[in-house]
Amino acid sequence: MITKDELFAQLDGLDIAHATVSHPAVFTVADSHTVHEELPGGHSKNLFLKDKKGQLFLVVAEQSSQVDLKGLHRHIGSQRLSFGKPDLLMEVLGMTPGSVNPFALMNDADKRCTLWLDEALMRHEQVNFHPLENTMTTTLKSADLVRFVEAIGFTANRLDFTALATQGA
Repeated sequence: MITKDELFAQLDGLDIAHATVSHPAVFTVADSHTVHEELPGGHSKNLFLKDKKGQLFLVVAEQSSQVDLKGLHRHIGSQRLSFGKPDLLMEVLGMTPGSVNPFALMNDADKRCTLWLDEALMRHEQVNFHPLENTMTTTLKSADLVRFVEAIGFTANRLDFTALATQGA
């Protein structure tokens, strides 16, 4: 599995500016409230999802966005969605629940996962994610997140999750 040092080397190789701070381990959006108050920019909730056909999705939503899991499948071209099991998350993205985010796509050598980014998150100039360890947070520009994702061979699909949830998806 990719380490934080390999992630930082990839970002540096792409000439992507990034800053990382250490903090106590956090596992949920609620746990990370203090960290979020201290770091400017967008903060996310990350959902590892699977449909009935076995397609995998990483949904990266702004922490306050609503995600309608019952209707989302109609907008991302899948069957009904459920949360991927922790063992599948480890197998595909090399992460445990509470640590997954777009950086983990570096571990998906077979490109099994499809990424969906929230428009609300991407409206922030800067975004924050754990650098493959939940005891740190790395900040980078949202445009650079897209460059990173594309550089490692993924498409940065985008949706406005709250708008879809409000419309009844």
